[in-house]
Amino acid sequence: MKKRILLSVLLLIVAFIVGCRTPAKETETPYDRPLPPGASALRKITDPLEIPDFTMACLNLTDLRAAIDYSRSYLNKPSSRMFYPVGEITHSRALKSLNAFAELLDSGLRGGQLNQAIRDKFDVYTSVGWDDSGTVLFTGYYTPIFNGSFKRTARFVYPLYKQPDDLIKGPTGEIFGRRGSDGTITPYPSRAVIENSGMMRGNELAWLGDPFEVYIAHVQGSAKLRLPGGELTTIGYAANNGHEYKSVAKELVKDGKIRADQMSLSAMIDYFRKYKDQVSRYVRRNDRFVFFKKESGPPLGCLNEPVTAYRSIATDKSIFPRASLAFISTTLPRPVGGTAVKQLYSGWALDQDAGGAIRAPGRCDVYMGLGDIAGKLAGQTYQEGRLYYLFLK
Repeated sequence: MKKRILLSVLLLIVAFIVGCRTPAKETETPYDRPLPPGASALRKITDPLEIPDFTMACLNLTDLRAAIDYSRSYLNKPSSRMFYPVGEITHSRALKSLNAFAELLDSGLRGGQLNQAIRDKFDVYTSVGWDDSGTVLFTGYYTPIFNGSFKRTARFVYPLYKQPDDLIKGPTGEIFGRRGSDGTITPYPSRAVIENSGMMRGNELAWLGDPFEVYIAHVQGSAKLRLPGGELTTIGYAANNGHEYKSVAKELVKDGKIRADQMSLSAMIDYFRKYKDQVSRYVRRNDRFVFFKKESGPPLGCLNEPVTAYRSIATDKSIFPRASLAFISTTLPRPVGGTAVKQLYSGWALDQDAGGAIRAPGRCDVYMGLGDIAGKLAGQTYQEGRLYYLFLK
């Protein structure tokens, strides 16, 4: 997962579930507008009236304590220190803030009492958003479950590849390029070149039965595979080829294949099932190519810690403090009676993932969980809102 470069989106793919991800809706809103040079993505709220009311979120704490512990596990690793400070937020303050919040949860306080305790102990920061007024676009991503095999069969013929030996990454996962036989490093080939040349032959990790499922795995950054014997195993993100993500959903809309107001992951799946011969034509417009590795346990985010439905978010890790406690206020789809119903939502989250299309302070990707239902929820997540971070005073 997102390690995703998390490639949060397929979702954005209505986001085609961003990844992964770039909005598939026709819009002029520049949600990916970068920060001005020297600017901070977070602004401390000094007027108490501008601090949101946390009371409702303090009544829904499902899975929050476990998600906090995943962030604490990450921040207790010495390697996490290299990513701090982020603006005025130090590594020590981020970790102490999580420890203090965990103590509040363990105290048994709930609702209004917990809300007041948080307001007393914590400073609240807001993302400046794309417009410097706090507006953030929320999209969703998920972990798909596909039938697959670690051996090619008559049914499973579409490969997911391991990270090649000649792909060179930096200490924090950044892609440097391809090492040649003479030691020089050049940009890694694009998706089209990789697929057309057959250069990855022999480097297959697993095989799927549908070419568009392969692409969904690329965009989401991970997947669960149901093997022929029924066993479930995790395929996680290992690296990418260093190219920028481009939304296939937007290309389909541009070409008039699917109307913008009808775009969703389900619509894309239906389209490519009907026109399998067009999968390569469209996915190769996205130069980014993802490599995978076999993992045990649950899907992991870019912190190499598990991600939790509705509790893990993906942001631009170059400007936001990773692993930190966040609060989101937006509209999200929730499963109700077998359908997805969009509801106003405010809740606690941990900044535990990244996405190839999640850039700048105006974007945030919410992890919606595992499987088809989560995929439907992720495909319907496309809403403006506010993103906050909390740190001990």
